[in-house]
Amino acid sequence: MKLKLDLDDYRVPDGKEFRIKKAKTKVKSLYRDDAHYESLIAEFRTEIDDLQQKMYAQDRQALLLVFQAMDAAGKDSTIKHVMSGVNTQGVEVHAFKRPTSAELDHDFMWRTTRVLPARGRIGIFNRSYYEEVLICRVHPEIVTKIQRLPESTTKNLDKLFADRLKDIRNFEAYCQRNGILVLKFFLNVSKFEQKKRFLARINTPSKNWKFEEGDVGERAHWKEYMEAYEDAIRVTATEECPWYVIPADDKKNMRLIVSAAILAEMKSMKLKYPELPPEQKKHLQAAKRMLLAE
Repeated sequence: MKLKLDLDDYRVPDGKEFRIKKAKTKVKSLYRDDAHYESLIAEFRTEIDDLQQKMYAQDRQALLLVFQAMDAAGKDSTIKHVMSGVNTQGVEVHAFKRPTSAELDHDFMWRTTRVLPARGRIGIFNRSYYEEVLICRVHPEIVTKIQRLPESTTKNLDKLFADRLKDIRNFEAYCQRNGILVLKFFLNVSKFEQKKRFLARINTPSKNWKFEEGDVGERAHWKEYMEAYEDAIRVTATEECPWYVIPADDKKNMRLIVSAAILAEMKSMKLKYPELPPEQKKHLQAAKRMLLAE
């Protein structure tokens, strides 16, 4: 892979020192032109697919990819472009929108824990349980008026969100101990670039459907969202379950960095095809002799 890239520039294994103001939204282009980009992303897909097949055969570990971002950062397209070459048998994508009534009748992580990836598979969360400490923190009325929690829980919202972050950190450690590697990606788009993309959605008829009336209103809460993201990353970034803060103003760069990060982390899982015991090898050889004798 001919790509000069230091993933330590984007990987956050310990959130204590993380400051979102220092995180870049744009870096120097990693590709020479569109053709070079396509060749790089295709090579990443091939290598990720090869490792996923080993993961599936090994049947001991799983991978959970969590994507979080402000609107128009490119979550959908990143998932599509990075994972399109991976065998669909081993990948499941879940997009979490406004909670249903049934989901609101359960604890805040229920709707995501019930679809964790099985061993041998990759699970992808387009938004996730982190919404409970992001949008719910920016709009606390979701917690106080919609989530039907006991008053004793909602009377101190600062404590509620701090407790949720602790719960998330502990949950991810639990996943890791049970063979699920959790990788979290914050696609860090600038407010200026988001404005450009919103205008493009409005000005391009084929993109009108992507634009929602509330999108512009949420921009008024940009500072609060950045504070919420910073706190979430500071509390939950660990060596075992790191965050990757990815510059998102250039979508092609973003996809290449995400691909490189996924590939590097999958390599660390030491995935390999299982070796059959001697008795099963004998059965294979016997079957081979029977087939050749036909």
